[in-house]
Amino acid sequence: MTELNIYQKLIEVRKAVPYLKKEAAGKQYNYTGSSQVLASVRSKMDELGLLLIPRIIGKEISESQIEFKDTTGNVNKRTTTYFTELIMTMTWVNADKPDETIECPWYGQGVDVAGEKGVGKALTYAEKYFILKQFNIATDKDDPDAFQEKAESYRQPEPITAKEVGILKTSVLEFAELRGKTEADVYKVLQITNIEQLSSKEAKEITAKLFGWITSARKELKKQGA
Repeated sequence: MTELNIYQKLIEVRKAVPYLKKEAAGKQYNYTGSSQVLASVRSKMDELGLLLIPRIIGKEISESQIEFKDTTGNVNKRTTTYFTELIMTMTWVNADKPDETIECPWYGQGVDVAGEKGVGKALTYAEKYFILKQFNIATDKDDPDAFQEKAESYRQPEPITAKEVGILKTSVLEFAELRGKTEADVYKVLQITNIEQLSSKEAKEITAKLFGWITSARKELKKQGA
């Protein structure tokens, strides 16, 4: 088996986790928990021999006073909120070749009332979102099957088939004859310069439009004949 370099190993991890469903529930919304994110990549990282080493290179802590008032407007409680910000580097290490590393600048933040958990929350925040963004992991309220259907819709459109080309050309010819126009006139109205460049979806939509036009043209001619 060919030995993978650190970049190839990171790609293999990304392939393993294309999607995570938001399973943790908050008061107003669902979210993807940090344990869920870590669990999704850890076994693959172990298999490939990848280490992620976080390092704090700078910090800042700010305090905010929060007052709670009763219905009459009197303050009945005061608390102090601590906002911790960490400037970090996240370093990938190839365990098979420890001198092969990738260092990524990163940032984390955490809010705590008591104060002692601010750093821990900021580290958790930083690690979770670094992994999500590093591996381009999608998170959505949909289940994995629904996500896969969406992903399919974003891919390159299917090209027009020979059968669809034939149907479209026949419809253009028929409409042109009904209206006493040339095929070139019809293609111009439809803004088609090259049928072969249409996608299958576009061809079907244009053909459906032509069928409607043909039906209307036939009705008009029938009335005129009557």
